[in-house]
Amino acid sequence: MPDMTRSPASNVHDNPFMKPMEWISLALLAAVIFLVLPMLLDAFRLNLVGKYLTYSFVALGLVICWGFGGILSLGQGVFFGLGGYLMAMYLKLEASSIENTKIQSTPGIPDFMDWNQITALPWFWKPFTSLPFTILAVLVVPALFAFVIGTAMFRRRVGGTYFAIITQAIAAILTILIVGQQGYTGGINGITDLRTLHGWDIRTDSAHNILYFVNGGLLVACILFAQYVKRSKLGRILLAMRDKEDRVRFSGYQVASFKTFAFCLAAVFAAIGGAMFTLQVGFMSPSFVGIVPSIEMVIYAAVGGRLSLFGAVWGTLLVNWAKTTFSESFPELWLFGLGALFIAVVLAFPNGLAGIYRTYVEPRLTRRVKALEPAPAVALPHAAE
Repeated sequence: MPDMTRSPASNVHDNPFMKPMEWISLALLAAVIFLVLPMLLDAFRLNLVGKYLTYSFVALGLVICWGFGGILSLGQGVFFGLGGYLMAMYLKLEASSIENTKIQSTPGIPDFMDWNQITALPWFWKPFTSLPFTILAVLVVPALFAFVIGTAMFRRRVGGTYFAIITQAIAAILTILIVGQQGYTGGINGITDLRTLHGWDIRTDSAHNILYFVNGGLLVACILFAQYVKRSKLGRILLAMRDKEDRVRFSGYQVASFKTFAFCLAAVFAAIGGAMFTLQVGFMSPSFVGIVPSIEMVIYAAVGGRLSLFGAVWGTLLVNWAKTTFSESFPELWLFGLGALFIAVVLAFPNGLAGIYRTYVEPRLTRRVKALEPAPAVALPHAAE
């Protein structure tokens, strides 16, 4: 018989925003990002970790899109690149003042446009002289692009392998387009020589350190927002849709709309990462847009655990640290190592690092915590009067 004495407020506590172990995971991640790494690493290595953190935004979006929604996208580099290029357009215009470009044939435009005999700033570049417009575009343009793709695909019930192949084709097409339109995009070299953000020099070590902490703060904010989505009714519908899509559809829900939302949210996360990458590293090129980087981004989420928000961040940091370490020592073997790592995860640890933690570590921690808890007091019977 159900307990009718429980208040509605008690049901809220049955589904907390974050469980105690999740709060501990967040605190541990924040401590590593904001305290441990800045204390242990020099400026160069810390800037490398800052670059890794920008990839974590993509992996976080893949947890929402792939882990919760069951939508495997092999084209997240498209949205990472869009965010990066939109931010690079603003930075390049600021670096292309008449004073800085007075030796060009046409002063006041980016150098690669001058090299390609373009004599006036294209109309779609002009709004990016405004920083607020640029920030808004970083959020809106990738979301609109993802909305168009998602609406076209999901309403026709295109999913699974077919959707993955289509997103991969889109990544290849966009790369070819960027390289081919050299006069407007910088071509194969990308947009380089970025100097200031609203007058602030972003090339110094102190600027890189500040951007590193901004990266970490935005990442924590995105984790909290993703956690909110996960704990909401929307998150529960996404999980149900992933496991039993037809049953959710027959229950009256618009499956295509939920899939489109998850895809758009993943696109926005990736675009934020791309914009921060441009600021942290100082350039953006088509090498971060195509098929290979998009697949690497999926590997980040797979290694960390596609069902874990925190695992995605740890997986990104681990894979990129391994990539840097092996590339410095054995550059010709890294791609083989990356493939072997992905195969090992798929075959031996399908839930990634988060699955290993939940299976082997968390139960032991839970038992130890319970062992440390004081035993409940036993009431003694009153003596008979």
